[in-house]
Amino acid sequence: MSDIEFPSKILENAVNEFSRLPGIGKKSALRLSLHILKQDKESVYRFAEAITTLIDEIKYCQNCFNISDSDICSICSNPRRDHSLVCVVENVRDVMAIENTHQYNGIYHVLGGLISPMDGTGPDDLTIAPLEEKLKKGEIKEIIFALSTTMEGDTTNFYLYRKFQNYPVKFTTIARGVAIGDELEYADEVTLGRSLVDRQPFEKNVQ
Repeated sequence: MSDIEFPSKILENAVNEFSRLPGIGKKSALRLSLHILKQDKESVYRFAEAITTLIDEIKYCQNCFNISDSDICSICSNPRRDHSLVCVVENVRDVMAIENTHQYNGIYHVLGGLISPMDGTGPDDLTIAPLEEKLKKGEIKEIIFALSTTMEGDTTNFYLYRKFQNYPVKFTTIARGVAIGDELEYADEVTLGRSLVDRQPFEKNVQ
């Protein structure tokens, strides 16, 4: 595709930008660009406005780092949620996956990644310090480690447990109904929901 002579530099630029998206190659990018050219201008402008609004106006919750339309997300601001129960997840997609199970009524803490020396990601790159500030306030009774069952996820779980084990908090982890090596967001809702309900003391995983 890189050797194709585009009839328009404008079209070529659009294809190049679409191809920057995950999972979109040059052929798919060309199909998307040509599809947009067939649409009426109003629908294309709405699409463009949605993207620019996403970039300009989306916020990250000051409490849990979930994406939000306001400074505090709808989960953290909900008085019916159990604020003493905190589920630690890697990213926003994991929050959405767990919420879709309808099996969890606590709040979240989004780390923004996993500890991975191979990728150059260390503890200081994650939102671990704000999580410790929550623990210092003494309002948390249980932390659920709901990270992907990968080597990076297990490493992050262990690091957090060792760092926070002296706090008077119960540490649990999702049951291994989620297969070893699975990314949390790809687990089906029933399996993920059952893994939350059947969560286990984290100490069982520390030998």
